[in-house]
Amino acid sequence: MTSRDVFEYAVLRVVPRIERGESLNAGVLVYCRQRDYLGSRLHLDAARLRALDPTADAAAIEQALQAAADVCAADPVAGAAGREALGSRFRWLTAPRSTVIQPGPVHTGLTAAPDAEADRLLRLLVLPIEG
Repeated sequence: MTSRDVFEYAVLRVVPRIERGESLNAGVLVYCRQRDYLGSRLHLDAARLRALDPTADAAAIEQALQAAADVCAADPVAGAAGREALGSRFRWLTAPRSTVIQPGPVHTGLTAAPDAEADRLLRLLVLPIEG
């Protein structure tokens, strides 16, 4: 039997017009302390974004999402936030904020493969439902 460890995850939501409170799921963050893993998956559905706000700047929103992914990956462009420990980066990324990119609540689960879990959560929570 494969060993499973606790992981935490949060959905990254795009809220193009804060005053309306409408959101679009655009990514997931996955953290597993036992496996020393912090990862992200992103997908911005431009058509759904335009449906919420035809004036939204998709390129700027993509850049903001990529900035979160850069922090996860400890990319040098992420600056000081990218140099923090994995847990600190996850907590910083999931802290509540009133910006266009907002983290949803943190949830937990068990996984044997956090990278595969990130892929699964992207398909389940972010990508369009195929029908």
